[in-house]
Amino acid sequence: MRTVNETMGERNETVIEAADSGPPALLVLEDGTTFAGRGVGHPGEAFGEVVFNTSMTGYQEVLTDPSYRGQIVVMTYPEIGIYGVNDDDDESDDIQVAGFVVHHAVAAPSSHRATGSLVGHLADREVPAIEGIDTRALARHLRSCGAMRGAISSLESDPQCLLGRVLDHPSLVGRDLAREAASGQIEPGASSPDATVRIVLVDGGAKAGISRSLLEHAAHRERSAPIDVIRVGYDTPLEEVLAWTPCGVIVSNGPGDPAPLVSTIDLVRSLLERRIPVAGICLGHQILGLALGATTYKMRFGHRGSNHPVLHHASGRVMVTSQNHGFAIDPTSLGVAWAPLDAAFVATRAELVDSAAAAGAAATGTMAERLPDEPLVGASPLGFGAIEITHLSLNDGTLEGLRLVDRPALSVQFHPEASPGPHDAAGFFDEFLADVEAHHAQA
Repeated sequence: MRTVNETMGERNETVIEAADSGPPALLVLEDGTTFAGRGVGHPGEAFGEVVFNTSMTGYQEVLTDPSYRGQIVVMTYPEIGIYGVNDDDDESDDIQVAGFVVHHAVAAPSSHRATGSLVGHLADREVPAIEGIDTRALARHLRSCGAMRGAISSLESDPQCLLGRVLDHPSLVGRDLAREAASGQIEPGASSPDATVRIVLVDGGAKAGISRSLLEHAAHRERSAPIDVIRVGYDTPLEEVLAWTPCGVIVSNGPGDPAPLVSTIDLVRSLLERRIPVAGICLGHQILGLALGATTYKMRFGHRGSNHPVLHHASGRVMVTSQNHGFAIDPTSLGVAWAPLDAAFVATRAELVDSAAAAGAAATGTMAERLPDEPLVGASPLGFGAIEITHLSLNDGTLEGLRLVDRPALSVQFHPEASPGPHDAAGFFDEFLADVEAHHAQA
């Protein structure tokens, strides 16, 4: 192993030599940091934002999660591919990540459910990947410097040439990645031919688990009318959504920056004006915030993994959640005096934040002393009323959930469908379905 660090005003360069076997490959980050490893999967190149995921399992769900569109995903757990892949765990119709980075890709899976290996799956779907690098060092670098553009290549052996092409690659900020990730087609549900309670799922890159979880939770509730879920594109006009006479609308997860999705933001705003129940998950949470008049910001390195602790403020319950996002809502833009511990966060309303207290908490690295005793309540700058902050991240204080006080609307930044888990947050679907049932009863 050879490591070179030049931090006094010059580029930081780290090179970790490849293992002895396999075709040589490079991972190059936009700051010039380079990792040498060996190629697995499809021999080729991949460009995108390099991010890390701390999950120990669920790599097939990660690979097929549309929220990872345009990203190269680093798995921090060292052995990936142990149980192979199968026909049941995909969250979409294809692999969505641009590239994949692991310490060791297991070629021979050990599971009765496996229908193939991870390595073979990557090759079949033509996804470039790299193994044999120190993923701990890479994750620490991304935590310190932030998520950044990068490339995997088993074709280019010159790091400087690859770096030049990385710097020409666009960032995620301002890009409409939902257009690439969403299905773009109306898909009527098929749970019941005589369903009278319809929920419209606005697809910005929806995981399959959202529809599945809605139907499963509805089936276990005491209700007289069957439910159906209709999926529509993220840019579907209001008139087409209303034509389904929905009793509720849920805005899905999806990739990248929420700000360019102006038509989806306008759609949610119109639904709020009509008091149709609205729910948002991940990207949908950010869309709801923007519809209310909030602002969003790009986090330093985001939250990705299945082990993120979140506080549900009303109950005091701590939930372990599955997360995948690089953008978040600024609490001060909703009039809430709260600052997440993120070096990339700049408050929209700085006067609401006690900078000295925030700096002190950041220095100690603890959240316990900062957690509020009373609920955090703000208001919509656009006149939609009071907003309660329902969830906070216990790692860095990110706004993780909100609910309107006087309208049927709620959202969470994490994934309550949580394929493959954990399932601590599954109650979100029951909260939304309670709003849907109340709206149906009044119709």
